[in-house]
Amino acid sequence: MPPRGAGIRITALSCTHGSVRAVADVDLEVEADTRVALVGTNGSGKSTLLRAVLGLHRDTGGTIAVDGHVARTGRDWTRRRRECAWIPQRQSPGSFPLLVRELLDGPGGHPAARDAARDLGVGTLLERPVSTLSGGQFQRVHLARIAGSVADGARVVLADEPTAALDFEARAEARSYLLGLGVTVLVVTHDPDLAAACDRRLEMAAGSLREVA
Repeated sequence: MPPRGAGIRITALSCTHGSVRAVADVDLEVEADTRVALVGTNGSGKSTLLRAVLGLHRDTGGTIAVDGHVARTGRDWTRRRRECAWIPQRQSPGSFPLLVRELLDGPGGHPAARDAARDLGVGTLLERPVSTLSGGQFQRVHLARIAGSVADGARVVLADEPTAALDFEARAEARSYLLGLGVTVLVVTHDPDLAAACDRRLEMAAGSLREVA
């Protein structure tokens, strides 16, 4: 069967936060349908690398190709965000609180997201503002959103600490759900069981990357 996921090729990627170099000349090739864990200490550049793939961190040098395409224009980045589904770390709710149903049904949403929300035990929270969710509920809602995005054609999942706020049983469920989506997964995690369940494990330290046996 042809791969459902898309390959990722990162060449000489550097990212800065002001004068601080967060990612330092990283090369990485991820084959389609591969599940890859990024591990390492806080501040090592993992989340910055993930955000750079999606175009959320623009102070970069080098190239990032998804399915062979390098994003250079606004239209390219729009395409990239359809190709790559995203689970962020918890963020500020902002000035306009978003309801769970609005997150699931919004741009790029898919009816499968509501089905996944029911499967993940958050289907009754549709009228709740996302900002009022517990950490575990927030992660489950975003997993449901990801399932909808994959059903709508996303071929890569980028996940930043998707099991951090979950208890042991919920972590196992989330790991199974995330890694069972059948597409390419690049996940930042401190969860050793999630990292071990991936096909590859890469460690970041001071912006550099190495394969972990």
